[in-house]
Amino acid sequence: MAKFKRILLKLSGESLMGKQGYGIDVDRLNDYANEIKAITELGTQVGIVIGGGNIFRGLSGAAKGFDRYKGDQMGMLATTINAMALCSALEAIGQKARVLTAIRMEPIGELYSKPRAIESLSKGEVAIFSAGTGNPYFTTDTGSSLRGIEIEADVMLKGTRVDGIYTADPEKDPLATKFDDITYDEIYHKGLKVMDLTATTMCKENNLPIIVFNMDKPGNLLKLMKGEKIGTYVHN
Repeated sequence: MAKFKRILLKLSGESLMGKQGYGIDVDRLNDYANEIKAITELGTQVGIVIGGGNIFRGLSGAAKGFDRYKGDQMGMLATTINAMALCSALEAIGQKARVLTAIRMEPIGELYSKPRAIESLSKGEVAIFSAGTGNPYFTTDTGSSLRGIEIEADVMLKGTRVDGIYTADPEKDPLATKFDDITYDEIYHKGLKVMDLTATTMCKENNLPIIVFNMDKPGNLLKLMKGEKIGTYVHN
């Protein structure tokens, strides 16, 4: 029996690069697909938002001279490419999945709506939400918060390359210490960069807890669904 009935899983686009440094690593993609299928077999309904940083990131583009508006739209397209890749990988192993886009781009994906997403989840499909919120100046973190709240998820699982939230970046500071449990207010006061402030505030105001964990360690997602304490739990 899974600990959570319905989740919103946030995956970073950078993680899909694997060891390539760019694009989509097929081995990493298939690993994710197998992990996701394993938790659906426990009865968990899974909604997913994937970033696009392995292909194009709007903020980085803006820093290099791209118009921010167009840069963010390019980022939305990048998330859709990743969503299609994950959908294909899931279907290849027998897990039904569906891409729902925040902006119209049929036949690549169906236009997102809450009723359509809930229907898809209720049928046992993995619902993959792409193109962020459909608006520039918003990150995929904010898109994740929005979709998690809309589909009435029990929790948002934020898959990263590290095993939780630390006092500093553990990849840069060897003295950084991990939080097993932290409140949204503590995140604000300590100035920790878990997600952008808009996304964090949405989760706080709508009482959507977050678990930040290492998605790249095989088995972690399944362990979370079975109730093991992994990563950092963020709550009100």
